[in-house]
Amino acid sequence: MNPVVPAAIVPDSEHKGLVARLPQPWRNYSLLARFDRPIGWWLLFWPCAWGLFLGGGTRAWGILAWMLLGAVAMRGAGCVYNDIVDADLDARVARTALRPIASGAVTRRAAWIWLLVLCAVGLVVLLQLRWEAQLVALGSLALVAAYPFMKRITGWPQAWLGLVFTWGAPVGWVQATGFDRLAPLAALYAGCWAWCMAYDTIYALQDREDDALVGIGSSALSFGRHVKAGVAALYALAVAGWGGAVWLARPDLLALVALLPVALHLGWQVLTLKEDGADPLVKFRSNRTAGLLMAAACYVVGAA
Repeated sequence: MNPVVPAAIVPDSEHKGLVARLPQPWRNYSLLARFDRPIGWWLLFWPCAWGLFLGGGTRAWGILAWMLLGAVAMRGAGCVYNDIVDADLDARVARTALRPIASGAVTRRAAWIWLLVLCAVGLVVLLQLRWEAQLVALGSLALVAAYPFMKRITGWPQAWLGLVFTWGAPVGWVQATGFDRLAPLAALYAGCWAWCMAYDTIYALQDREDDALVGIGSSALSFGRHVKAGVAALYALAVAGWGGAVWLARPDLLALVALLPVALHLGWQVLTLKEDGADPLVKFRSNRTAGLLMAAACYVVGAA
C-alpha cells in the first residue's frame, strides 16, 4: 500500500485558501477531483448550455442547473479515473507529481471508491434528462475510458479530448430537440471539438519539456514551432463551425453577429499568447469567458 502523506496544494490551484481549510482527508479527495480548479467543469458545462440554448431550450433553467451539477461530478470522476491510470506518469512530471495518487496521499482503492461516488451523482443527473439525451450521454463513456491512453499512442491526444470534453453539446441539443434537426448539431459539435483542441494545446504548453522527457504525446509538441498558428487555425475552425450551426438553426446574417464577441475573444488569445511562463495557464482559463460569450450567442439565437 502506498504511504499516506499530506496532499500538497498544487501551484495552479484557484482556491488555495479554501482548500487549505479543509480537513486533510477531504482536502485529498477535493484535490483528486480538481474541485480547487473549477475551470475544468466550466469547460465541460458550457457546451451543454450551447446545445440546449441553440436547440431552443432557453427556458429550461432547471435542466441547465442539473447539467452544471453533472459537469462538476463527471469532470471530477474523469480526473480521478485519469489519475488512477496515469499515476506512474504523473509521478515523473513536475507539475503533476503532487497529485494525490501519484504522491501517495490517496490509495488506488480509495480512489476507485471516490470515483464510484462521483459517478452516482452523475447517474442522478442523467435520470433528470429525457430518454434520448440519456442515450447520447451514455455514448460518451467509451470515449472517456479511452482518453487517458491516447497520450501513449498518439502525438495528438488533444484531438481525442475534443471529442470527450464537448460531448455536452449533443446532450444539450438532444435534450431540447430530440433527434430532430441534427445538421446544426453536427456543425456545433465540430466547432466545439476545434475549440477544445485549441485551448488544451495552450494548456499543454506548460508541460512540453516534461512530456518530451517522459515520452508522451501532446499537440503542443506536435505543432513544434507553429503552436500559435495551429491554435489560430483551430479557433478559426471553431468559429466557422459555430457559424454554420447558427446559420442552419436560424438562416439570418444578423444571427451571425452574435458570434462576434466570442470570435474577438479567441482572436485576442492568439495575438497575445506567450508560449512560456504563466501566460498559457492564463489564456487557458480565459476560455471560461469564451464559453460565457458563446452561451450568450446561443441564447440570443435560440430565443429568437
